[in-house]
Amino acid sequence: MERKKLVAIITGIISVLLGVVYLLLVQLLDSRGAMIPAPITDLSTTVIQSFIG
Repeated sequence: MERKKLVAIITGIISVLLGVVYLLLVQLLDSRGAMIPAPITDLSTTVIQSFIG
């Protein structure tokens, strides 16, 4: 019975630590500011023109 309790406690601690690390990671990524989309280039016409000649 002691081994089962120990495994349950260790599993709970690992679970809580993973949750805290996840929340810290989300907080860090969120604090970087708004995501700015990449600039839209006219790459499609360049590729088509290179095939046409």
